[in-house]
Amino acid sequence: MATETIDTLVIGGGQAGIAMSEHLSNLDVPHLVLERHRIAEQWRTGRWDSLVANGPAWHDRFPGLEFDDIEPDAFPSKERVADYFVSYADKINAPIRTGVEVTNVVRNVGRTGFTVTTSDGVIEANRVVAATGPFHHAVIPPIAPESDSILQIHSSQYRNPEQLPEGGVLVVGAGSSGTQIADELNRAGKQVYLSIGSHDRPPRTYRNRDFVWWLGVLGLWDLESSKPGTEHVTIAVSGAYGGQTIDFRKLAAQGITLVGLTKAFDNGKVSFQTDLVDNIAKGDASYLELLDAADAYVEQNGLDLPEEPEARQMLPDPGCLTHPILEMDLAEAGITSIIWATGFGVDYSWLNVNAFDEKGMPAHQRGVSTEPGVYFIGLPWLSRRGSTFIWGVWHDAKHVAGHIATQRTYSAYQR
Repeated sequence: MATETIDTLVIGGGQAGIAMSEHLSNLDVPHLVLERHRIAEQWRTGRWDSLVANGPAWHDRFPGLEFDDIEPDAFPSKERVADYFVSYADKINAPIRTGVEVTNVVRNVGRTGFTVTTSDGVIEANRVVAATGPFHHAVIPPIAPESDSILQIHSSQYRNPEQLPEGGVLVVGAGSSGTQIADELNRAGKQVYLSIGSHDRPPRTYRNRDFVWWLGVLGLWDLESSKPGTEHVTIAVSGAYGGQTIDFRKLAAQGITLVGLTKAFDNGKVSFQTDLVDNIAKGDASYLELLDAADAYVEQNGLDLPEEPEARQMLPDPGCLTHPILEMDLAEAGITSIIWATGFGVDYSWLNVNAFDEKGMPAHQRGVSTEPGVYFIGLPWLSRRGSTFIWGVWHDAKHVAGHIATQRTYSAYQR
C-alpha cells in the first residue's frame, strides 16, 4: 500500500476536529481528519441516554450554524448535538475519514514531518493536530472496593435506571454528570447517596439570563487560568428537565442523602471525609458570588432586568447536612450499585513525540506544543475557561489554524 501524504493531519472527528477543519479550509491548508469511530461518537455512545447539553442552543454551537429545530433557550439532546456536528461537517465539506484509528505518530529523522501509522495504512504529514479531547479513559480511584456483590460502573458506562439491579445506589462525584445521574435515579425511585466534593454551583438562570450569558458579559469565560487550588473543582450545572439550578438542599428534600467525599472502603463499609458542610458552603459561596457580580453589572450598566430576590433564599439544611454520615455499612444501607462519576484521564500513548511534561500532560501554549509541528485542541483551559465548550473549541481552533498557516509561509520561503 502506497504511503499517503498530507500537509496537516487532524486526529479526532468530534467538535475539536471539525472546528479545526473549518479554519484550516478557510486558510487553504491541505488537511485530512481521521476519526476512529463515527463523527461525534462520544456524544452518541459515551454518556447516558437522557443526557442533554449543559448550555442552551443559542450558546453551545459554532457560529456558522444554528439549531434551527430547537428553541434558543432549550437544551439539545445528545443525539441532536451529534447530528449537529454531522451537519456541520457536511456544511463545510470537511475531509473526514471515519473508521480509521491512529496507532503511532513519530517525528521523521533527517527530514521534515511525521510518520503516522493507522489501521488503514501509513500517512506522512508535515503537521499533526491532536483533536481527541480530554476524555480518553474513565478514571475510577484505587479506593474502589473489590466486591462481587456490588455493581460498579463509571458514569460513562451508565445509561438508565433500568440498567441497575434492585437496591440503593452510591454516586461518587457531584459535578454535572454525577448530580444529574443521582437526580435521575432518585426520580426513578432509587435510594440514592450522593458523595460531594469541591464544586462550583452557578445559577442556571438569574434575572432572566442563563448563567452562560452572565459569564460572558462578566468576562469570566475568558479567564486564562483557574484560581490556585481550584484546578480540580467541578461545576455542578444541568440542562436536564428544561434546565435547572443544582440545589443540593433541594435534592436532599426530594430524597437524596448527601455525604462527603468518599474516603475508603473496608470490610463492607464505606467511610466519608468530614468535608460535606464545607463543600456545600463553598458551593453556595460561588453561587452567591455570581449573583453579586450580576447585580453589580446590572446596576452599573442600567439594564432593565427583573430583580430576583428569591434566588438568594436557601432551603433549611437537611438532616444529612446537620448530622453528616461518616461511615455506612453498604449491605445495611441496601446499596447494590456504585456509580463512579470521577472524571477521565488522557492517553497519548500513540503520540510518540516530545510534546509532554513530566506528568505526561500536553506541554503547550494555547494549543501550540513544545514539539514543533504538533498541536493540541479541545483540552480544558487550552486558552481560557471556555475552551472545552463547543464555542470555545471553535475559537481555540481558529488560533491554532492561524499558527499552522503562518508556519507554512515560513516553510515555503525561498531566496
